[in-house]
Amino acid sequence: MRDILLLLPDFLLIVVGFLVCRYTTLNRPIWESMEKLVYHLLFPVLLFTSIVRNPLNPADAASLALGGVATVVLGMGLAYALGRWPGVDPMLHASGAQTAFRFNSYVALAMAERLGGAAGVAQMAVLVAVCVPLCNAGAVLPLARHGGHHLGRELMRNPLILSTLGGLVANLLGLQFPDAVGTTLQRIGSAALPLGLMAVGAGLQLGGLTIAPKLATALLTIRHALLPAFALGFGLWRQLPPLELTVLVAFAAMPTASSAYVLAVRMGGHGPFVAGLVTVSTLLGMVTLPAWIALRLAVG
Repeated sequence: MRDILLLLPDFLLIVVGFLVCRYTTLNRPIWESMEKLVYHLLFPVLLFTSIVRNPLNPADAASLALGGVATVVLGMGLAYALGRWPGVDPMLHASGAQTAFRFNSYVALAMAERLGGAAGVAQMAVLVAVCVPLCNAGAVLPLARHGGHHLGRELMRNPLILSTLGGLVANLLGLQFPDAVGTTLQRIGSAALPLGLMAVGAGLQLGGLTIAPKLATALLTIRHALLPAFALGFGLWRQLPPLELTVLVAFAAMPTASSAYVLAVRMGGHGPFVAGLVTVSTLLGMVTLPAWIALRLAVG
């Protein structure tokens, strides 16, 4: 029950964003500006500070990092393969494919602390550091192709990729900020989650997923069933230590990243479809994430 309640505030923030946008004077033009703020400033700062403040030692977590990368690569391959289905709309696929392999890093770090304290956070930080650039590159690829953007240029100027790489370098160099600077960055980053989730709700259209229900079902199946099953099998095969195995399974079972909607909108994708996927993924995660953790404990 406590694990389920960890995701409940995320879902409620999406509902709040939907209600505020639909039934108050804070309508779409305001939220469009908010999406830009979240995408270009708040989420990058959140990613940077999350990685910098959690010590990394990649040499001690090579198998864990390999498991995270393998899980993401599998998700990318399966998601891309869906684009070859007969009748799949290229725009919808380019917009929604990212939701099959991206993950909510903020919830991941919070869950890791609950599962393993500081050690759990440090291990999840390794996964965040190595997988966020890969996930963002994989998300940008189909959107860049569909929108006619130059892939290399989009990757080099993507604020989520740049902030993650910057955080990784700063972490490995042992960079320390003065207290005033560090606190300011943390407060900026802390605004990313509520405003980002409310922006998802503001862009939500209840019929968003009905445009392509089969594609939506397939993407959510990859995110919430196939990837956690693979991660569990990989961890058992590699004989990961108990906490690393738990963290890897939790990572693979995370709901998709709320910033997926913002990225889709900023790159000309189908926002309502992605907003629906993010909302349903968050709701599913409230049930499937505790279930996968329970299964890992049962078989481990």
